Amino acid sequence: MAKKLKNASVKQIAISVCAVVVVGLLVLGTQSSNISAQQTHFMGGSPEVRQAEEVRTIRILFPAGVRSDWHSHSWGQLLMVEEGRSLAQDRGGPVRLYEPGEPYWTPGGVEHWHGAHPDESALQLTIYEGTVDWGDQVTDEEYKGRL
Repeated sequence: MAKKLKNASVKQIAISVCAVVVVGLLVLGTQSSNISAQQTHFMGGSPEVRQAEEVRTIRILFPAGVRSDWHSHSWGQLLMVEEGRSLAQDRGGPVRLYEPGEPYWTPGGVEHWHGAHPDESALQLTIYEGTVDWGDQVTDEEYKGRL
């Protein structure tokens, strides 16, 4: 009886080891095909992915007529209008109109504002890193003065 139990235990262990080996081979095979598939999307080598923990991405919905205060970013700011029409201005420059799909880049240290058109809300995607230095409010004359 003890011999039968010992043989049953050895058999169960052998089956478990085989199952682990088969599952391991399946996982490795799947992973290597995923890695190969990813590598086929790039020519001339494999790019290295680097995480950007310092980069902030925010979607801001500006109701019609709403705009930010004057401000600047230490690194710069990339805006993309996703919906509606948006206005933006660098200090001393013209007010510019942006529509969906149009990007707007402000270099670091450049004072600017951005917001919605007076008659239409705007959804903006903003990407920036570093600090934001806030200034004075954008007056109605500045906002509407050069449309």
